[in-house]
Amino acid sequence: MISIKSEREIQLMHEAGKLLAACHREIAKMIKPGITSKEIDNFVEEYLTKHGATPEQKGFHGYKYATCASVNDEICHGFPSDKPLKEGDIVTIDMVVNLNGGLADSAWSYAVGEVSEEAKHLLEVTKNSLYKGIEQAQPGNRLGDIGHAIQSYVEGENYSVVRDFTGHGIGKTMHEEPTVLHYGKEGKGLRLKEGMVITIEPMVNVGTWHSKMDDNGWTARTVDGKLSAQYEHTVVITKDGPLIITEQ
Repeated sequence: MISIKSEREIQLMHEAGKLLAACHREIAKMIKPGITSKEIDNFVEEYLTKHGATPEQKGFHGYKYATCASVNDEICHGFPSDKPLKEGDIVTIDMVVNLNGGLADSAWSYAVGEVSEEAKHLLEVTKNSLYKGIEQAQPGNRLGDIGHAIQSYVEGENYSVVRDFTGHGIGKTMHEEPTVLHYGKEGKGLRLKEGMVITIEPMVNVGTWHSKMDDNGWTARTVDGKLSAQYEHTVVITKDGPLIITEQ
């Protein structure tokens, strides 16, 4: 069942989103060769605790960390590790913040030091695709309009959109209906209504969109070993257009 959020619920989620965005701004300052994703994860947990919030995904189905940290060919749900990030890597930090019962979800991909032109272009295209999807998050539009906008742009840049992982509704829990695909056809799918809150989080690969799972049962990576990037915002459908509550 898809829930329409009250003004109070949206306000709580917006406050969580502001905190999440502030946390990402701090992470951006930390990203450099030699830092580990485990150090970033520890920082996030301490930062959220200091501000009266908790990492919502910690403990979810036994997940042990405050963040997901996906490096290079890891598409999503990478485990924070003690392996230092190196010059030329790209890393995606994904987290869900719970502040006073309001939830917000955002992932951001970061360049570690100087990265290749291919990596720079992938990051640019992936970020652009997020905002092209968000532009379609209007009352009366359909979910397919979001997916189509993302897919047509990404494929026009000769990259591929991951199919196996999607955006979702968010509210009292991290993952609610509806499922938000990052591919699709215009005018198809569920009609968007004012008060819905969704995540839009395209994962874009340099090579094929197909993924494979690591033995840990969580981490997905590209089947061809090529780079993957992701950007994600939590978005409220309003009569005045999409409201991004995790904007940095």
